[in-house]
Amino acid sequence: MKRTVLFVSDRTGITAETLAHSLLSQFESVEFDKINLPFVDSLEKAEAATRRINEVAKTDGVTPLVFSTLVDDALRAALEASDGLVMDMFHTFIRPLEKELGIASSHAVGRSHGVGSDTTYQARIDAINYAMANDDGITTSNYDKADVILVGVSRTGKTPTSLYLALQFGVLSANYPLIEQDMGDDSLPEALSEHRAKLFGLSILPDRLRQIRSERRPNSDYSSLRQCEHEVRHVESIFRREGIPFINTSAMSIEEIATTVMEHQRLERRWYG
Repeated sequence: MKRTVLFVSDRTGITAETLAHSLLSQFESVEFDKINLPFVDSLEKAEAATRRINEVAKTDGVTPLVFSTLVDDALRAALEASDGLVMDMFHTFIRPLEKELGIASSHAVGRSHGVGSDTTYQARIDAINYAMANDDGITTSNYDKADVILVGVSRTGKTPTSLYLALQFGVLSANYPLIEQDMGDDSLPEALSEHRAKLFGLSILPDRLRQIRSERRPNSDYSSLRQCEHEVRHVESIFRREGIPFINTSAMSIEEIATTVMEHQRLERRWYG
Protein backbone atom coordinates (compact mmCIF):
# COMPACT_ATOMS: atom_id res chain seq x y z
CA MET A 1 0.00 0.00 0.00
CA LYS A 2 1.19 3.49 -0.86
CA ARG A 3 -0.22 6.81 0.35
CA THR A 4 0.76 10.45 -0.01
CA VAL A 5 1.20 12.51 3.15
CA LEU A 6 1.37 16.31 3.19
CA PHE A 7 2.65 18.42 6.08
CA VAL A 8 1.18 21.92 6.05
CA SER A 9 2.50 24.62 8.37
CA ASP A 10 2.71 28.36 8.71
CA ARG A 11 6.37 27.92 9.67
CA THR A 12 8.95 25.22 8.88
CA GLY A 13 6.67 22.17 9.13
CA ILE A 14 9.07 20.46 11.53
CA THR A 15 6.44 20.10 14.26
CA ALA A 16 3.84 18.62 11.91
CA GLU A 17 6.37 16.26 10.37
CA THR A 18 7.73 15.11 13.72
CA LEU A 19 4.33 14.37 15.23
CA ALA A 20 3.09 12.73 12.05
CA HIS A 21 6.17 10.53 11.80
CA SER A 22 5.47 9.11 15.25
CA LEU A 23 1.96 8.17 14.15
CA LEU A 24 2.84 6.87 10.69
CA SER A 25 5.64 4.67 12.05
CA GLN A 26 2.92 2.43 13.49
CA PHE A 27 1.88 1.42 9.96
CA GLU A 28 4.93 -0.48 8.72
CA SER A 29 3.17 -2.10 5.75
CA VAL A 30 2.35 1.25 4.16
CA GLU A 31 4.80 3.22 2.03
CA PHE A 32 4.35 6.96 2.50
CA ASP A 33 5.31 9.59 -0.06
CA LYS A 34 5.89 12.77 1.97
CA ILE A 35 5.41 16.34 0.83
CA ASN A 36 6.24 19.33 3.03
CA LEU A 37 4.38 22.60 2.43
CA PRO A 38 6.00 25.13 4.78
CA PHE A 39 5.32 28.86 5.33
CA VAL A 40 1.63 28.70 4.45
CA ASP A 41 0.97 32.03 6.15
CA SER A 42 -1.60 33.70 3.90
CA LEU A 43 -5.00 32.82 2.48
CA GLU A 44 -3.49 32.75 -1.01
CA LYS A 45 -0.92 30.17 0.09
CA ALA A 46 -3.55 28.13 1.93
CA GLU A 47 -5.69 28.00 -1.21
CA ALA A 48 -2.62 26.95 -3.22
CA ALA A 49 -1.97 24.18 -0.68
CA THR A 50 -5.58 23.07 -1.04
CA ARG A 51 -5.21 22.87 -4.82
CA ARG A 52 -2.03 20.82 -4.37
CA ILE A 53 -3.85 18.40 -2.07
CA ASN A 54 -6.71 18.08 -4.55
CA GLU A 55 -4.26 17.38 -7.39
CA VAL A 56 -2.64 14.62 -5.34
CA ALA A 57 -6.07 13.12 -4.57
CA LYS A 58 -6.95 13.09 -8.27
CA THR A 59 -3.60 11.61 -9.33
CA ASP A 60 -3.43 8.96 -6.61
CA GLY A 61 -7.09 8.02 -6.71
CA VAL A 62 -7.14 7.87 -2.90
CA THR A 63 -7.47 10.44 -0.14
CA PRO A 64 -4.19 12.13 0.79
CA LEU A 65 -3.29 12.35 4.48
CA VAL A 66 -2.77 15.95 5.60
CA PHE A 67 -1.14 16.93 8.90
CA SER A 68 -1.61 20.60 9.67
CA THR A 69 -0.25 22.94 12.33
CA LEU A 70 -1.83 26.09 10.91
CA VAL A 71 -2.79 28.56 13.63
CA ASP A 72 -4.98 31.04 11.75
CA ASP A 73 -8.66 30.00 11.65
CA ALA A 74 -9.21 31.27 8.09
CA LEU A 75 -6.23 29.34 6.75
CA ARG A 76 -7.31 26.19 8.56
CA ALA A 77 -10.82 26.53 7.13
CA ALA A 78 -9.40 26.78 3.60
CA LEU A 79 -7.37 23.63 4.14
CA GLU A 80 -10.28 21.69 5.57
CA ALA A 81 -12.20 22.32 2.34
CA SER A 82 -9.67 20.17 0.46
CA ASP A 83 -10.10 16.56 -0.65
CA GLY A 84 -7.58 15.36 1.94
CA LEU A 85 -8.04 13.79 5.34
CA VAL A 86 -6.96 16.84 7.35
CA MET A 87 -5.64 16.17 10.85
CA ASP A 88 -5.55 19.56 12.53
CA MET A 89 -2.96 19.23 15.27
CA PHE A 90 -3.44 22.79 16.51
CA HIS A 91 -7.16 22.34 17.05
CA THR A 92 -6.69 18.88 18.57
CA PHE A 93 -4.43 20.10 21.36
CA ILE A 94 -5.07 23.83 21.79
CA ARG A 95 -8.84 23.68 22.24
CA PRO A 96 -8.73 21.21 25.20
CA LEU A 97 -5.94 23.29 26.75
CA GLU A 98 -7.97 26.48 26.42
CA LYS A 99 -10.92 24.78 28.09
CA GLU A 100 -8.84 23.37 30.94
CA LEU A 101 -6.85 26.58 31.57
CA GLY A 102 -9.88 28.82 31.16
CA ILE A 103 -8.12 31.25 28.84
CA ALA A 104 -7.77 31.70 25.10
CA SER A 105 -4.45 30.97 23.42
CA SER A 106 -2.55 33.75 21.67
CA HIS A 107 -2.87 32.06 18.25
CA ALA A 108 0.61 33.42 17.54
CA VAL A 109 2.41 31.92 14.57
CA GLY A 110 5.79 30.23 15.00
CA ARG A 111 5.92 30.08 18.79
CA SER A 112 7.25 26.50 18.96
CA HIS A 113 10.41 27.39 17.02
CA GLY A 114 10.66 31.08 17.81
CA VAL A 115 13.82 32.85 18.84
CA GLY A 116 12.59 33.35 22.40
CA SER A 117 14.54 35.56 24.77
CA ASP A 118 17.95 37.03 23.99
CA THR A 119 19.42 34.77 26.67
CA THR A 120 18.15 31.50 25.20
CA TYR A 121 19.01 32.57 21.66
CA GLN A 122 22.58 33.40 22.67
CA ALA A 123 22.86 30.09 24.55
CA ARG A 124 21.93 28.28 21.36
CA ILE A 125 24.44 30.17 19.23
CA ASP A 126 27.20 29.74 21.81
CA ALA A 127 26.54 25.99 22.01
CA ILE A 128 26.66 25.56 18.23
CA ASN A 129 29.90 27.53 18.00
CA TYR A 130 31.37 25.46 20.82
CA ALA A 131 30.41 22.16 19.16
CA MET A 132 32.02 23.22 15.88
CA ALA A 133 35.18 24.57 17.52
CA ASN A 134 35.62 21.42 19.62
CA ASP A 135 34.71 18.84 17.00
CA ASP A 136 36.75 15.72 16.35
CA GLY A 137 39.48 16.55 18.88
CA ILE A 138 40.50 19.73 17.00
CA THR A 139 41.40 21.22 20.35
CA THR A 140 41.19 20.01 23.94
CA SER A 141 41.98 23.29 25.66
CA ASN A 142 38.31 24.22 26.12
CA TYR A 143 37.16 20.97 27.71
CA ASP A 144 36.81 22.65 31.10
CA LYS A 145 33.78 24.50 29.67
CA ALA A 146 32.12 21.38 28.23
CA ASP A 147 28.91 19.93 29.62
CA VAL A 148 29.73 16.60 27.98
CA ILE A 149 32.57 15.11 25.91
CA LEU A 150 31.58 12.35 23.52
CA VAL A 151 34.28 9.75 22.86
CA GLY A 152 34.52 6.75 20.56
CA VAL A 153 36.08 5.46 17.38
CA SER A 154 35.62 7.30 14.10
CA ARG A 155 32.10 7.24 12.56
CA THR A 156 30.00 6.40 15.60
CA GLY A 157 27.87 9.55 15.41
CA LYS A 158 29.85 11.84 17.68
CA THR A 159 29.77 14.96 15.49
CA PRO A 160 26.06 14.95 14.55
CA THR A 161 25.13 14.15 18.15
CA SER A 162 27.22 17.07 19.43
CA LEU A 163 25.57 19.44 16.96
CA TYR A 164 22.11 18.13 17.82
CA LEU A 165 22.76 18.63 21.54
CA ALA A 166 23.80 22.20 20.81
CA LEU A 167 21.01 23.03 18.39
CA GLN A 168 18.14 21.48 20.32
CA PHE A 169 19.20 21.87 23.94
CA GLY A 170 21.94 24.52 24.11
CA VAL A 171 24.36 21.96 25.58
CA LEU A 172 28.10 22.55 25.26
CA SER A 173 29.24 19.29 23.69
CA ALA A 174 32.77 18.43 22.55
CA ASN A 175 33.79 15.18 20.91
CA TYR A 176 37.06 13.27 20.71
CA PRO A 177 37.87 10.38 18.35
CA LEU A 178 39.86 7.55 19.90
CA ILE A 179 42.41 6.54 17.27
CA GLU A 180 45.00 3.76 17.00
CA GLN A 181 47.60 5.69 19.00
CA ASP A 182 45.14 6.00 21.90
CA MET A 183 44.59 2.25 22.12
CA GLY A 184 48.12 1.10 22.82
CA ASP A 185 47.84 0.70 26.58
CA ASP A 186 44.03 0.63 26.90
CA SER A 187 44.06 3.85 28.91
CA LEU A 188 42.60 7.30 28.39
CA PRO A 189 44.55 10.06 26.65
CA GLU A 190 45.74 12.63 29.18
CA ALA A 191 43.49 15.31 27.68
CA LEU A 192 40.45 13.18 28.53
CA SER A 193 41.49 11.77 31.90
CA GLU A 194 41.35 15.27 33.39
CA HIS A 195 37.63 15.46 32.54
CA ARG A 196 36.55 11.90 33.31
CA ALA A 197 33.16 12.87 34.79
CA LYS A 198 32.16 14.59 31.53
CA LEU A 199 32.96 11.64 29.27
CA PHE A 200 30.29 9.58 27.53
CA GLY A 201 31.17 6.81 25.10
CA LEU A 202 29.58 5.93 21.78
CA SER A 203 30.24 2.44 20.49
CA ILE A 204 28.87 0.41 17.57
CA LEU A 205 28.72 -3.10 16.15
CA PRO A 206 31.84 -3.77 14.04
CA ASP A 207 29.86 -4.85 10.98
CA ARG A 208 27.72 -1.71 11.10
CA LEU A 209 30.90 0.37 11.46
CA ARG A 210 32.36 -1.40 8.41
CA GLN A 211 29.25 -0.47 6.38
CA ILE A 212 29.45 3.18 7.36
CA ARG A 213 33.18 3.47 6.76
CA SER A 214 32.93 1.68 3.41
CA GLU A 215 30.70 4.47 2.13
CA ARG A 216 33.51 6.91 2.87
CA ARG A 217 36.62 4.85 2.08
CA PRO A 218 35.70 1.62 0.29
CA ASN A 219 38.22 -1.25 0.13
CA SER A 220 40.57 0.34 2.66
CA ASP A 221 42.15 -0.89 5.88
CA TYR A 222 40.12 1.82 7.63
CA SER A 223 36.85 0.20 6.55
CA SER A 224 37.89 -3.45 6.84
CA LEU A 225 35.97 -5.65 9.26
CA ARG A 226 39.21 -6.67 10.91
CA GLN A 227 40.12 -3.05 11.69
CA CYS A 228 36.61 -2.23 12.87
CA GLU A 229 36.57 -5.22 15.21
CA HIS A 230 39.98 -4.28 16.55
CA GLU A 231 39.03 -0.66 17.28
CA VAL A 232 35.65 -1.43 18.85
CA ARG A 233 37.12 -4.14 21.06
CA HIS A 234 39.91 -1.90 22.38
CA VAL A 235 37.76 1.17 22.89
CA GLU A 236 35.07 -0.74 24.78
CA SER A 237 37.85 -2.21 26.91
CA ILE A 238 38.96 1.34 27.77
CA PHE A 239 35.38 2.35 28.58
CA ARG A 240 34.92 -0.57 30.96
CA ARG A 241 38.30 -0.21 32.61
CA GLU A 242 37.93 3.53 33.16
CA GLY A 243 34.28 3.35 34.21
CA ILE A 244 33.04 5.48 31.31
CA PRO A 245 29.33 5.02 30.52
CA PHE A 246 28.71 4.10 26.89
CA ILE A 247 25.98 2.95 24.53
CA ASN A 248 25.83 1.01 21.29
CA THR A 249 24.60 3.39 18.58
CA SER A 250 24.16 0.80 15.81
CA ALA A 251 20.36 0.98 15.71
CA MET A 252 19.86 4.42 17.26
CA SER A 253 18.93 7.70 15.63
CA ILE A 254 20.84 10.87 16.46
CA GLU A 255 17.80 12.06 18.42
CA GLU A 256 17.80 8.88 20.50
CA ILE A 257 21.54 9.09 21.15
CA ALA A 258 21.28 12.73 22.23
CA THR A 259 18.32 12.07 24.52
CA THR A 260 20.15 9.15 26.13
CA VAL A 261 23.20 11.34 26.74
CA MET A 262 21.03 14.08 28.25
CA GLU A 263 19.28 11.67 30.58
CA HIS A 264 22.32 9.68 31.69
CA GLN A 265 24.54 12.73 32.26
CA ARG A 266 21.66 14.69 33.80
CA LEU A 267 22.37 17.65 31.58
CA GLU A 268 20.38 20.85 31.86
CA ARG A 269 18.47 22.07 28.82
CA ARG A 270 19.20 25.69 28.01
CA TRP A 271 17.08 25.74 24.88
CA TYR A 272 13.82 24.09 23.85
CA GLY A 273 14.07 23.63 20.09
